[in-house]
Amino acid sequence: MKEKVRILLSEQEVDQRIEEIAKQISADYAGKSVHLICVLKGAVFFMCELAKRITVPVTMDFMSVSSYGNDTKSSGVVRIVKDLDEPLDGKNVLIVEDIIDSGRTLSYLIHILEERSPASLRLCTLLDKPERRVSQVVVDYTCFNIPDEFVVGYGLDYAQKYRNLPFIGVVEFSD
Repeated sequence: MKEKVRILLSEQEVDQRIEEIAKQISADYAGKSVHLICVLKGAVFFMCELAKRITVPVTMDFMSVSSYGNDTKSSGVVRIVKDLDEPLDGKNVLIVEDIIDSGRTLSYLIHILEERSPASLRLCTLLDKPERRVSQVVVDYTCFNIPDEFVVGYGLDYAQKYRNLPFIGVVEFSD
């Protein structure tokens, strides 16, 4: 089966929207610092670009949580692959995610992180597919709502490919 990638959101559209979200986050956290938690691997590109544009003090940590494997649909089984390096006690935490689909992974992750006593806990995502939601999560900052298509680029992958694309594209399969 052959794969082709069709552009859904251009590099310019993505960059502009990240700038807008960073301004909103900076305003919301004015006078405070924010601790970004990157959900690996997909959110790395997004978090780096977001962090560069946030004007309040930023600290970062990384967590790897998986429910996909090498498929295009969530397996429904969530597992922590890499946990945080630092405690969250009293920190203003912002989870940075590449895409929210079923919501299972984020619902699980939010529950775990709330138990670690952050001062606040919010969620920021590059992409959201609200129509696919199985577990409800409150998304505080969303760059784009997208249709129910399998997307790659800007950190998102298909079987570990296409993460390095500077845009968001849709994977299309043909014989």
